[in-house]
Amino acid sequence: MSRRRKAEPLKQTARTPLSLRFGPRSLAFRVIAFSTVWAILTLIVIFTLITTLYRQASERGFDSLLSAHLFNLIGSVGVSEGGSLTGAPDLGDLRFSEPNSGWYWSVEPASEGVSGELHSSSMTTAILSPSVAEVPFNASFQRSYTTEGIDGEELEVFESEFVLDAKNRAARFRVMGNRTELEQEISAFQRRLLTYLSLFGVGMIAINAIAILLGLQPLRRVRDALAMVREGTAQKLDGRFPAEIEPLANETNALIENNKRIVERSRTQVGNLAHSLKTPLAVLINEGRALGGAKGQLIAEQAASMQKQIDHYLQRARVAAQRDSVVYRTPVAPLVQRMVRVLQKLNPQTDLSLSLPAVDIVFAGERQDLEELLGNLLDNAMKWAKSAVAVSVAPISGKGGSAKTSGAGKEGAVNLFEISIEDDGPGIPEDKAREALKRGRRLDETRPGTGLGLAIVADLVNEYGGVLALERSSMGGLKAVVRLRSLH
Repeated sequence: MSRRRKAEPLKQTARTPLSLRFGPRSLAFRVIAFSTVWAILTLIVIFTLITTLYRQASERGFDSLLSAHLFNLIGSVGVSEGGSLTGAPDLGDLRFSEPNSGWYWSVEPASEGVSGELHSSSMTTAILSPSVAEVPFNASFQRSYTTEGIDGEELEVFESEFVLDAKNRAARFRVMGNRTELEQEISAFQRRLLTYLSLFGVGMIAINAIAILLGLQPLRRVRDALAMVREGTAQKLDGRFPAEIEPLANETNALIENNKRIVERSRTQVGNLAHSLKTPLAVLINEGRALGGAKGQLIAEQAASMQKQIDHYLQRARVAAQRDSVVYRTPVAPLVQRMVRVLQKLNPQTDLSLSLPAVDIVFAGERQDLEELLGNLLDNAMKWAKSAVAVSVAPISGKGGSAKTSGAGKEGAVNLFEISIEDDGPGIPEDKAREALKRGRRLDETRPGTGLGLAIVADLVNEYGGVLALERSSMGGLKAVVRLRSLH
């Protein structure tokens, strides 16, 4: 039958982790992400702006070149007396000589009395043009349009009708440029610009990330200094910090000093109270023993019980005073080994075994508290064991458990360790486990004791935010399991 005590699940409010996590909640992540998004948007705007300006400049240059070729062509062509078109235009561009190059010119009659047709050597076949109704001439008798070239390329056409002589004989002049070449040049420029801007953007983001991480380095120093204080290797935040962080460090040091004063004041008050009650209780115990008889024994027992109760509550007050202060360090293995050796000498008839982990475990609390906790559990086990008691200590890392601590109110992983003490005695029935943890409650009046041992353990464990569970041992008796927080 299982004899496990139904304990509250361990809830952990994690303290600040020792390592900065680079994630959505990280300040460095947020700043780098914001600056990266801003840099990308800026580069996109720059890319769009430059390509737009380059396209506009290229198209203006293309149009200006075609317009210049058109006027050059008009100036190079005339009409003979017989009405034939004459002239040998040289536009100064070899592309007008290469067959099907996409650069062409042509001159055609536009009025009666004009005959013949002239065209560039690159123009091997006629190129259709839209009708005047589709693309009309402007007031200067000029028009421009795009059409398909000989090899399927897109052509930009500048066309004009011009009167050649006093007889009002006119011709239609056309200069055609390869628009596809222009688009290819613009696309090539866009690809090169995109490559350069991408390399620049990657470098800028990397430098920006490095600058941000270096700028946040003082926060890591504060984190490391706080970790040293938490682990007990430093008393305050030491070092020089930037002007923005120095007030935080000063306030933290002031808080640490204030917590120390609270602890010392609480200890002083506890000591004063214990000292003021020690003598009256000793007198009552001695008088009861001197009186003798049933009444004397009753007085002595009650006075001893009062002394136990006072010690118990003074202990709770001391633990509560220091719990939220600077964390203390108590190596677990040496303390457990020493207590086991003492109890083994006091109880040679009981086989007392000890199992310790290979790693060092450091209790996040005071040595006296761990001694009292272990002492009560071991005393209880030795009292009820038939012939054997087993003690084991084991670490519980990561999210294997959690414990209640003060902090920011967030969930997170902590380091825990577990102390297990079991015996081969009669054990505790499951329905009596809670009763055994109540102050002054004794399940068996035939054995000596005050009924405070397990209650003191439960209160100490609760004050440190841990868990105490009473289970059925594989040895047949009781198994007490305590989980507490440990330091790295």
